[in-house]
This record gives sequence, structure tokens and C-alpha cells, in this order.
Amino acid sequence: MNDELKGEVTRGARALVVYPQMRGPRGERNDLDPEARLEEARGLALAIGLEVVEAVAIVIREARPGTLFGEGQIQNISTACTLNEAELIIVDGSLSAIQQRNLEEKLKRKVIDRTGLILEIFGERAATAEGRLQVELAHLDYQAGRLVRSWTHLERQRGGFGFLGGPGETQIEADRRMIRDRMAKIRRELEQVRRTRGLHRDRREKAPWPVVALVGYTNAGKSTLFNRLTGASVMAENLLFATLDPTMRAIRMPGLEKAILSDTVGFISDLPTELIAAFRATLEEVTAADVILHVRDIANPDTEAQKRQVLDVLADLGVIQPPLDDRKARQAPALDWSDDEPDDEPEPQVPIIEVWNKWDLLDPDQAHELREVSMHREGEVIVPVSALTGEGCDALLDIASRNLTRDSRIYSFVLPVADGQRFAFLHARGEVVSEEDAGEGEQGPQMRLEVRLSEREFGRFKAL
Repeated sequence: MNDELKGEVTRGARALVVYPQMRGPRGERNDLDPEARLEEARGLALAIGLEVVEAVAIVIREARPGTLFGEGQIQNISTACTLNEAELIIVDGSLSAIQQRNLEEKLKRKVIDRTGLILEIFGERAATAEGRLQVELAHLDYQAGRLVRSWTHLERQRGGFGFLGGPGETQIEADRRMIRDRMAKIRRELEQVRRTRGLHRDRREKAPWPVVALVGYTNAGKSTLFNRLTGASVMAENLLFATLDPTMRAIRMPGLEKAILSDTVGFISDLPTELIAAFRATLEEVTAADVILHVRDIANPDTEAQKRQVLDVLADLGVIQPPLDDRKARQAPALDWSDDEPDDEPEPQVPIIEVWNKWDLLDPDQAHELREVSMHREGEVIVPVSALTGEGCDALLDIASRNLTRDSRIYSFVLPVADGQRFAFLHARGEVVSEEDAGEGEQGPQMRLEVRLSEREFGRFKAL
């Protein structure tokens, strides 16, 4: 490989984006629209400071095992690189190690695939020790199968563009051993993180405050909505994967003294499996949520395809069930779909509220049409909001609160005034509807309270 491929690629590097549009024997296509996919790839490149000089979709009817693309297509890519002076080629799809190496040899330029690019973004954005561990584990998992052409010295602490540059190792067996040892160490550290997170969750259960998790496609506006609802100042920019590390804040909701709102990493189509595995500890916050707010960029023309991608990831995590038709075909390790399980008896699911964000970007006709659509979506809870202006946020909190308290009922209690512990519990965990003097009792003055409590809270009250 020539010296050009051995140099570092830094911010501002000129990149050509190629989207391999796979076609089936009948030309069927179930992925995002090619233009939307190219626009998303531009956003990914921008998120890591690359300059996209051109983005093209190339139809592939039969993938070549050695190069993915045909010889004529490779020549067209090379010509486009020469004309645009591109020094990096981003293939917006998955490449095997052999395909990547062969393309680099033929094109005389660095080549990275979608997984490598997303891992780069995660590596640059992770801010906490946990986030950095998760990213490094995903990097090493990805790297382990690519020692035919290592990306960087494994002894060196990663500092940004580990996939985009670096001289590479030659001692493959030593590399593999180093990778295995490091991955084992990271997994042990992440297991400790999981245990700590579990303890925190147990504490919240005892508190107990319900957890509301924000999920959604990357750049849907989750962090902006999080800031609007909590008054926090989490990084919220028009960038893909602006948020990586989970953030949790307490918020007040109608009928509840407190709830915990959790902002999570954004999902994306073809999210690398290495990342899903590495970030499972973080995403466990979603699986433990009492209500999920699925934030959608309703102004995005590809919003329906983005919704499907998010629901696919949630199904893989075991948060929701996949559609009945997909249960046998889908590989979902977090779920156990046994053959004798009745198909018409779905397991209880976490309530999901669809938050149609960026409503302020719609013109009046679009807004009217979407309101009509939302009114005819049976079985779905939809709330139009603008996280930027605050429109609809009060209604969202009200609906979320009703979902959190939907199994609640009003109980009547007569308590001694001196029973401060139980008074505090009812005021903190329930909605006190009325409170009045109940006269004298065996333990002195008493109060009668009418309190709305969930079954879980009523059970905890009885245990006091």
C-alpha cells in the first residue's frame, strides 16, 4: 500500500460518499430512500468534521465478494475521486475486511464503511468514562475481524481518528491477543457499571419515582426536548449523535411530585451491532422505563422509515414485541419467542407515546393533514410538539402523567396527625385529592385523606 494510505486523515479532509443501493432479484428495496440515505451520510461525515465533495448512490444487483462493486463501478468511483480531489471514500454500507482492503488497493485511497464512520463519531463524542469504555469495546470488536489491515497501533491510547489514520500493525497474533485481553478487561469494568446502574435503579424503585425515557432517531430533537422539559443545558445541536452519554434529570408532572426523565443515544438505520452490544448497559435505562417518549422529526420526509428503525432497535432490546409476522424471522436475543407461546397474547409492553417534534417547521397545510392522520391512528398516542418553541409540551407532560397513573385509583385513609412518615409518603408518591379533619382517635387528632395511588404505590404504603 502506498504512502498516501499511511498518512493521517484529519478534520476538513475531502470525502466522497458512496451509497451501495442493494437491489433484490425483483428490484425490491426496504431501506431508506436513496436521497435520504445520502443526506444522512453527509450528516455523519459532517459530524466528524469531514468535507463531503460528492455523494452518489450506486445500484448493486449482485454484490461482488471481493470488492462489493463491479469493475466499471470502481472505475467510476476512482474518476469521481480524481475530479473532486477526494482523499477518503466513505461507503455508506457494510464492508468486509477483504472488500475494504481490496477497494483501498484499487482506488489508492482510504476507505471506511458506515460502521467505521459511526464508531468514529461515537469515539469523539463520548464524554464519560462509561461512554469511552463502551466505544472502545465496540472499536475493538470491530477491529478484531479486520487484522488483515489494522487501522492503528493498538498500544496507543485512542485520540480521535483511530479508523481514519495510523500506520497499522504487522504482528497479527500479538494484536489479537492484545485485543482479547483488552476486551475482557473492558467487559469486566462495564459489568461493574451495570451493577452500579442496577443499584441506582433499585434505589429509584424504593424512592420510587417513575422513569420516562426519551428515544428516537438521531437528530430528532430529543436533547432539545429534554432541555425544554427539565430546564437543563444538555448539548443540543443540529448534528447526528450530539448526545451519547445518558443524562437523567428530575421533572415535575401533573399528579406526580417527581419523575425521572432520561435522554438516550439516538438510533440510526444499520446501527452497528458492535455498538448495540457495547451500549446495552446504557440502553438498559430504556428497558427499565415506565413510559417511553418516542421523539420523531415529523418534518423529515423520511420520518416513517426512521420510526421503523427505532422500533426495530426497541424490539431487539426486548422493550417491545416485533410485529407478529416478524417474530419468527427476526433475531432478537433479548426476547424468547418459544413455539408454544400464543401468538395472540402479547406480553405487557412499556407504554410508548409518539412525540411528533419540529411541528414549527410544518406549513399550515402539512400540519392540518398530519393532525387528521394522528386522529385516525388507533391504538397509538400521538402528541405534536415543538421542543424549540415549547408548543405542546404541557400537553405532553399531561398525557405522560396520565399513562404513568393509568392503573391508579383513589383510596381513603384516616391517619393520626403524628404519623409523619405515612403523610410524607402519600404526598410524595400520590396525588392528594382531599384532606380534612377526622376528629380524635386513639393516637390523638386524625386526618382523612383521599389519595390517588397506583397499585404499586398502594402496596408499598401498606408495607410501611
